[in-house]
Order: sequence, then C-alpha cells, then structure tokens
Amino acid sequence: MRTVSRRSRDPKLERLSQVQLFSGCSKRELARIAALSDEIEVPAGRVLMRQGDPGHECFVIEEGTAKATIRGRKSVRMGPGESFGEMALLHRAPRSATVTAETDMRLLVLNAREFSTLMEDLPSVARKILAAVAERLRDAERPRPQH
Repeated sequence: MRTVSRRSRDPKLERLSQVQLFSGCSKRELARIAALSDEIEVPAGRVLMRQGDPGHECFVIEEGTAKATIRGRKSVRMGPGESFGEMALLHRAPRSATVTAETDMRLLVLNAREFSTLMEDLPSVARKILAAVAERLRDAERPRPQH
C-alpha cells in the first residue's frame, strides 16, 4: 500500500504555518494570508522600519536575520518564522523599534490595508494574532538572566 503525503505543496503556506503569529491558523486562513501578502527580498544593512515612524506594514521573516533596537540600546535578534511591525498596525501608533536586516533577507509583507482586511474578514485570525502579540509582550516583560 502506498502512502500519500498530505504536506502542503505551496511553500508560502508552509512557511506561514511556521510563523508564531499565524501558527494556530487553518489551511484556509493561511491561504487567505498568503493571498494578501507580498514576498520581497532586501539586502543586509537595509533599515526595514525606524522607531518613531508611522507603521504602514508588518513583516514575516522567511530567510535571514534582523536586529530590532529600542531606544538605541536594547536589541533583539530575529530570524525565520518571526514577525514584526504588527503592533503599529494594531494600535495605529508610531513604531516602537528600529529593525535592520543583518543579512540578506526574504520577507512576507502585509501592508496596512491588507492587514485590516485580514483582521476584519477573519475574526478567528484576528484573535490568534492578538494572542500571539500578547504572548510576545509577556515574554518581553519577563526578567532576563544577567550575564
């Protein structure tokens, strides 16, 4: 008897399913997110967003690494499967960090209009995004071990 693999044939859907922000989404929800997002490539050194600027899009890292810097001091490294920029879209507030590509990167981008469409058309996805953002904020509040 031959087994048939049920793996997704769409690499974009496969990558989206591994993103914390969308990890609880169904295949149908992921397909909608994929349809609304664009794929871009950026070179190392490119500033992707600057603290204090208005937010017009959010990003999902497919390949490469980026560094988020808050108030020029505290920095966090991000890699594949991680996302950033959604807080400014949820709250319509200025960016809370500057994010710079450390390596050449491939990113999925949802602009503000597509992000709003996603939140309004798929309330189940909106709840998952809000839960993921809340979890990230809780993680950020936890004390870090001193070295």
